[in-house]
Amino acid sequence: MIEVLGIEHIDLTVRDVARSEAWYDKVLPALGFRRIDDDAPRWASAHLTIAIRPCSQSQASVEHDRYRAGLHHLAFKARSRADVDELYRFLASEGLTILDAPAEYPQYGEKYYAVFFADPDGMKLELAHFPWGYWRQVQSAGSDARPRYALKT
Repeated sequence: MIEVLGIEHIDLTVRDVARSEAWYDKVLPALGFRRIDDDAPRWASAHLTIAIRPCSQSQASVEHDRYRAGLHHLAFKARSRADVDELYRFLASEGLTILDAPAEYPQYGEKYYAVFFADPDGMKLELAHFPWGYWRQVQSAGSDARPRYALKT
């Protein structure tokens, strides 16, 4: 059986590379990423790399819609609730778009704590703290007890 160990990299398409590059140059270092000079603007942490690439000309005027096929949102895992709060203060001090201030979201799991924000194209991002022991329990039990929602048609 093949076991996936995690996500190696994520490439995001953006409408304006220069605008998004400046935004991600600000936000990703606050999340522990460092800039890598490569074939595209790219940032790396110990766990994954994120790059941005220009979208096709036909999509250059289309706003991001997370309910269209493709990426809904990107969630980063935080080590602590304090890290979520720290990112919130950073986003606020930089005047960046905050969708939802830090709060507990019990619908996602007991003690799930997150802040939601948006990039220049309106893509939703999240920094969440979910107690580490939860995933160990899921792995040993073989299931995740969090409620699941049916897709709206």
